[in-house]
Amino acid sequence: MFARAHRGAGNEVEIATLDGANDGPEGDGFRGLVSCEVHPCGPGKTNYGYSRRLDEWLKVNYRRFDGVIVNGVWQYHGVAARRALAGRKPYVVFAHGMLDPYFKDRFPLKHVKKLVYWTLQEHRNLNAAQAVLFTSEEERRVAADGFPFCRFRRVVVPYGTMGPSGNPEALKQAFLKNWPQLWGKEYFLFLGRIHPKKGCDLLLEAFAQAANPEMQLVMAGPDETGWGAELKSRATQLGIAERITWTGMLRGDAKWGAFYGAEAFVLPSHQENFGIAVADALACGVVPLISDKVNIVPDVAADGAGLMETDTVEGTVRLLTAFGKLSLEQRSRMGTLALECYQRRYALKNAAQEVYKALGIE
Repeated sequence: MFARAHRGAGNEVEIATLDGANDGPEGDGFRGLVSCEVHPCGPGKTNYGYSRRLDEWLKVNYRRFDGVIVNGVWQYHGVAARRALAGRKPYVVFAHGMLDPYFKDRFPLKHVKKLVYWTLQEHRNLNAAQAVLFTSEEERRVAADGFPFCRFRRVVVPYGTMGPSGNPEALKQAFLKNWPQLWGKEYFLFLGRIHPKKGCDLLLEAFAQAANPEMQLVMAGPDETGWGAELKSRATQLGIAERITWTGMLRGDAKWGAFYGAEAFVLPSHQENFGIAVADALACGVVPLISDKVNIVPDVAADGAGLMETDTVEGTVRLLTAFGKLSLEQRSRMGTLALECYQRRYALKNAAQEVYKALGIE
């Protein structure tokens, strides 16, 4: 989406990735997802992603670009970028939530390993950058808490989404064609990874307690950790298994159709540096019901564009209950405010200019 936004602003964009040439959808890497040149420099070695090919590609090609965007931390590509670019070409680093103190508190042993790596390499990668980019004011404020040697410039660049394209009714049909059991039924939508961080278990418990008996629940997203089997077993125990549709990952028209058909989008996450699916929901005028651990909560609350509560079973019950008490007119009004919130704050067309400013190449 960022590549599309920058190309839409009139720039040439190329992507260097640590994926291999045949990684990604249908074995075709990113070529089916982006309309720009992609350079597969991987696969990198081990989870660290060491890649001599990336070093060589950067050394040969960095002069062709006005600026470079580095995505993510804690892996070798950050070291490769610093070695090739520092003092030669401006670069910025998107942290993508990886510096949030949630991980320090949730995984203390991993934090010790990260602290060692931070001291040896990562702080140098970030301090040498033109800026480190965060997707919300809250993420910027708390980032790298507990890590020393932080001398990097912090800039907020709202992440956002390109939003849907096409007729909403046609998009809904594209979704329902694959999941015909949902024809004519109201449903809440969860869309994201099936992962403990996302609070999926909280949603099942709250749905069993607070949702109208006729309401359905769509759980859309990849099960990367195998947690789905445990969640399905719990749904059976709660007596709601027949009211839940597990779709796996949704893309394209089916994804947007799932949003357009939903009564509300629910994300009781324990940590979100931004929450791209929240912006997707706003872009469709769908009311987000989210936890207070989603970092864009202050924006959504200020615009009256959604409801928020604590990331607990009790908080999620209150979310579903409060939404259920809204009149149709109140839901419609909140949906209008949701769309306005997206257009003002999270349309990706606005993000490209902010990145240029951070790079110092306006």
